[in-house]
Amino acid sequence: MNPQIQTYNLSQTKDHLKICDLLATEICRGLPEAENKIWHAHPVWFLDGNPIVGYSIQKRGVRLMFWSGAHFEEAALNVLGEKFKDASIFYNELSEVSFEDLEGWLQKARDIQWDYKNLVKRKGQLERLK
Repeated sequence: MNPQIQTYNLSQTKDHLKICDLLATEICRGLPEAENKIWHAHPVWFLDGNPIVGYSIQKRGVRLMFWSGAHFEEAALNVLGEKFKDASIFYNELSEVSFEDLEGWLQKARDIQWDYKNLVKRKGQLERLK
């Protein structure tokens, strides 16, 4: 894992730190081929330069976001917008994280991708990769 992500996690409150550490560990385990770094001030994992999954601290808790999650067809993921294909879930306690759900979402993140990497080049138009 990128040391910047560890630094990010260590800067969180005790409860959020535990959630962030768990998410980082499980994302690295589920997507071992993914590059991970701090991007737009929070941890993000990329496949071939395309953002796939990341998390951030927000008022509602730790937000786990999948860039193409709107197409996962998962009730637990909250679809936020129509323009982009992202979906998220918020955690406030470690016990809320389902390993089974997370494992499935990470597999879907690998299998279902929209091309965010070239979003600017395509003037805001998303194309499906997988």
